[in-house]
Amino acid sequence: MATGLWDTREVILVDFLSRRETVNSDSYIDTLKRLRARILRVRPDMDIENVLLLHDNARHNTSIRTREATAPFGWTTLPHPSYLPDLVPSDYHLFGPMKQGLRDKHFQNDEKVKNAVKTWQKEQPIQFYETGISALVKR
Repeated sequence: MATGLWDTREVILVDFLSRRETVNSDSYIDTLKRLRARILRVRPDMDIENVLLLHDNARHNTSIRTREATAPFGWTTLPHPSYLPDLVPSDYHLFGPMKQGLRDKHFQNDEKVKNAVKTWQKEQPIQFYETGISALVKR
């Protein structure tokens, strides 16, 4: 399982879970902390306090633990209406085309899958990511 965190320019962080591991509040908080550190490293010009975060209503995303742990970041979490899966841009814009791009390829181990995912993401032009975020505004 992978969590993709991206903006109008690129995937900033892709976080892979180990086999038989599930996402919970602790793992999601760790992912968001890694995202913050990565933003500071790869986007030093970005105002880290003005991040808009959109995620679905999964329990680990909306838990009190997650909100309390990320409150010091100063990020704004955009509300996600229930029963509107088309408002999760990673699902409809990022992972769908990625699955198409990796279709019919066979990988010998998990590391090769991870590398293929990262390579595919890096090969996408900036316009690919801009289109995904722009489509969200229309939705």
